[in-house]
Amino acid sequence: MQFRAYAPVQRIVGVLLVFLSLGFVPPLLFALFSHDGTFSAFAVSLLVVAVSGIALYLPVRRSHRDLRIRDGFLVVVACWAAVCLAGAVPFVLAIDASIPDAVFESTSGLTTTGATVFTGLDDMPISILWYRQQLQWMGGLGIIVLAVAILPMLRIGGMQVYKAEVTGPVKESRLTPRIAETAKALWLIYIGLTVLCAAAYWAAGMSLFDAVGHSFSTIATAGFSTHDASIGYFDSALIDWLAVFFILVASLNFGLHYLALRRATAQVYLRDPELKLFVLLLLIISAAATLLLWQLDVYPSFWESLRHAVFQSISYMTTTGFATAEVYNWPGTLPLLLLLISAFGGCAGATTGGFKIIRVYLLTKQGIRELKRLIHPRSVVPLKLGGRTLNQEVANAVWGFVSLYILCVVVLTLIVSGIEADLVTAVSIVFSSLNNLGPALGQAGANYGGLADATKWIMSFAMLLGRLEIFTILVLLTPTYWKH
Repeated sequence: MQFRAYAPVQRIVGVLLVFLSLGFVPPLLFALFSHDGTFSAFAVSLLVVAVSGIALYLPVRRSHRDLRIRDGFLVVVACWAAVCLAGAVPFVLAIDASIPDAVFESTSGLTTTGATVFTGLDDMPISILWYRQQLQWMGGLGIIVLAVAILPMLRIGGMQVYKAEVTGPVKESRLTPRIAETAKALWLIYIGLTVLCAAAYWAAGMSLFDAVGHSFSTIATAGFSTHDASIGYFDSALIDWLAVFFILVASLNFGLHYLALRRATAQVYLRDPELKLFVLLLLIISAAATLLLWQLDVYPSFWESLRHAVFQSISYMTTTGFATAEVYNWPGTLPLLLLLISAFGGCAGATTGGFKIIRVYLLTKQGIRELKRLIHPRSVVPLKLGGRTLNQEVANAVWGFVSLYILCVVVLTLIVSGIEADLVTAVSIVFSSLNNLGPALGQAGANYGGLADATKWIMSFAMLLGRLEIFTILVLLTPTYWKH
């Protein structure tokens, strides 16, 4: 493949970096008015990233070749890698973070993982705190979906990119006839939920800065906080329950939100099989966690146990990663249980990580189908989703994803266990990073800062791998992709 074949990819990455540089303006203004000593760092970051984007864009500005399906994968991976590296620049310049730490923090924010290598957040410059929260919000619905909204002005069709980036196994449906309109509709809903969440937090007692910052990470189901103690810093039952509500809303398929608003009815939620399974699993896990906390006398009352159990159950299952307590210090199997349920994730088309509930649903249906076929070998049992029969390609894609997911967990764990001495730490950080969860066990229970630099690089890759649902990255590693 000749170099000019990559021109559309280079062009999109260049434009995206220019737009990303504009994201440095809000923290730059915070630095200017707070005099926290980071103004020059953000100014230089803006200049470096903007110039890099322009340098990539100008040589190929006249290239208007339409993207093919195969190009979509390369665009997605190139864009995510570029913004994660660019997003690390302020951390290096403003607080003298090492490059592995800066890239890890940037990747964690943009992929909405929420794992951090930093401590002392309560004393950190306000501009950096804002920037960390903003990174998550920008990554929430996907940097690429945002780019799709501007692709028409580049005269490049965006459907291929959207199919490569959007979460879940069913990627063909569009909410509006044009993909740009789809992206804009999703972002309007996203912004609206963020405003509502911020207002609710502010009314519940948070400062305006904390309310907006935590609304960013709540709607992005990300997990960064402006305090070391996370949501537990506020010690407020009202704030905890508000967080539970908004995390739940943000974990649903944004397509359902769009259809509910467009049709002015809640029936679309009630008819969705994925949502029903999601709520059922949450109820079961929350009930089990409540009973365990109560029986083990971790909290003085049943209601305190219920509050913390429900909060942590939804925080972990939706891969948000907020904390009201040091879960890694909870007794018994609770920490392990919560870590394992992060593999479920939220609904497809949401900002969560993990398997996605739709895959859990389809795997369950396939398992039941195979049991029926054992009893009646000649029977034809179709695989259905909400009354619609799915073709075999969807079933194969689900099994393929599960197989690659397990393979990635095993391979990455073996690699990391050769670097980190503690096996519990190695297993938990791989599982957490691949699911875009954040919290882990062992030496990474409180913070990822003590891990080796090599581990941080590998976990940055794992976070991207999980965010882009494995296939998007691994397809680029196959010789077939690069053949003409």
